[in-house]
Amino acid sequence: MSYLPLKGVKVLDLSLLLPGPLCSMYLADLGAEVIKVENPRAADGTRYMFKSESGVPGLYLMLNRNKKAITLNLKKKESVDIIHKLLEDSDILLEGFRPGAMDEMGLGYDELNKKFPKLIYCGISGYGREGVHKDYAGHDGNYLALSGILELSGSIDSPNLPGFQLADIGGGSLTALSGILAALYGREKTGKGVCVDVSMMESSLQFLSLYIGIYASTKKIPQRGNELLSGKLPNYSVYKIKGNRFVLLGALEERFFRSFLRAISKEKLLEFIPLAEENFSNWKKLLEDYFLDKTIEDLEPIFTNSDACLTLIRNLEEVINDPELQRKGLIFYKDHPEYGSLLQLGSPFSYIRKNEYRSHPPSHGEHTNEVLQSLGYTVEELEVFKQKRII
Repeated sequence: MSYLPLKGVKVLDLSLLLPGPLCSMYLADLGAEVIKVENPRAADGTRYMFKSESGVPGLYLMLNRNKKAITLNLKKKESVDIIHKLLEDSDILLEGFRPGAMDEMGLGYDELNKKFPKLIYCGISGYGREGVHKDYAGHDGNYLALSGILELSGSIDSPNLPGFQLADIGGGSLTALSGILAALYGREKTGKGVCVDVSMMESSLQFLSLYIGIYASTKKIPQRGNELLSGKLPNYSVYKIKGNRFVLLGALEERFFRSFLRAISKEKLLEFIPLAEENFSNWKKLLEDYFLDKTIEDLEPIFTNSDACLTLIRNLEEVINDPELQRKGLIFYKDHPEYGSLLQLGSPFSYIRKNEYRSHPPSHGEHTNEVLQSLGYTVEELEVFKQKRII
């Protein structure tokens, strides 16, 4: 058994869908005991999304390994009492409701902090617990739009949605994770918990560090599709090759651009066409013409040149089938008793990798009886709970 730094930490996870469950899975991968709480008659939506023809809920299975699952109807007073019992020995509560919803259920931070001062309470929401937008509905694209990130994503003609959940994961899951881990460390010193209020929109602002830093010095508003990292530079751009495929040339520094040009026998061009802004369009045309005539196989020697900074833009299937990613455990398969071979992403934390999958994602309410009986509830009481639709 490898090192599991969060062994002994207990997490009560009331979140659903992706940002919260991904965060709690990372905590579980690191050794924490995570209890996933769902409504008995309205399970986490990822259990039903994107199922295969044979009924495999791939997204749910990707986000929920190493957890226990119980059902509670949080609108019932008895469920709130059960949550309080669970919190008696819990370290972290994670939730993803709209601000104010937990308060209405009697489970808001201010109320819980009085009874459980050591509890680390983490709420992930679109716009945070306070402010003019706190009650607004939204999704990843809304957060990126309001934060200004979407304005920088796309071509000169129009912003484009990035196609993946930058705010949800970068601004939500990962910010929550780092906030929780820092709060755990801080509690060792102070003995007190804290509220980790995660706004996916506000946290996404950190992705603008480069451009806000430049703006602080120059007052220059970045131009979409025409900045250092968005296509202005011929040596940092996307190029089309044969077969309707694309490559990324990322030779930002001149020494790497020279290495690339040397690899394609064109280094001497720099003597006649210096890499200066007035020559960018000439370089773009030269490189476009060069790449349009090349296949993936033609470019393989340059892909493997460690200083050329040329990379094939791969599709998802190519990534999944990459033998190096599989060797490192970043892509792996696990046999499931009901669903067969499950595709999984390995942990981003290399020191626990290949030991991060220790129990299968739980079925809906799989551990309800086990967890509630551990709190002292009898079989007869559980039957009453079922009749009252509490569990």
